[in-house]
Amino acid sequence: MQSYIELIIAMVRTGILGFGGGPSVIPLIRHEAVVKYQWINDDEFGETLAIANALPGPIATKMSAYLGYRLKGVSGAIVATAAHILPTCLAMVALVTLVSVLSSSQIIQNMIGAVTPVIAVLLGIMAYEFGQKALKGFGMIFGIVLFLLAFIGLQVLSIHPGIIVMIFLLYGAFHFKLKNRWNRPNKEKGVSS
Repeated sequence: MQSYIELIIAMVRTGILGFGGGPSVIPLIRHEAVVKYQWINDDEFGETLAIANALPGPIATKMSAYLGYRLKGVSGAIVATAAHILPTCLAMVALVTLVSVLSSSQIIQNMIGAVTPVIAVLLGIMAYEFGQKALKGFGMIFGIVLFLLAFIGLQVLSIHPGIIVMIFLLYGAFHFKLKNRWNRPNKEKGVSS
């Protein structure tokens, strides 16, 4: 029962505090899942995020469903997803009648403008931490090459992010095999000389 309560609290918090769409909620979900409740570690969160990005649908909803499933199976996935989206749905229904009045309000525009840098910083911190892990795992030069390839694919060639993620997942499955195969002859040369 305690896990359900923690799951509901965490997902309601991410659902209510997440401004700016799904990607801006990811740092909040990471904080709840990795830092606060320690349901998963950073590596698993990164892997789950990569897989979730390759699938269709809202990223934050997929992440909440996964965390719920991880903790309590199907019922946990249902509870986590409902806890994440229900507060926002109720708020939307309550506020939809005020949209025409609020949309022209300078106060509301200022509030949205003020929260935007906070979201940018949260996304930047998360990107920096993932970048550090990539460089640590692949090495500085190869990590930078992979960053550049991803940037070119996403920004220059406008390839769908899901396709880029799938390509990198497939490559990652073979990278360390290739690296070990490449290092083995070098080690054998070092032993024989």
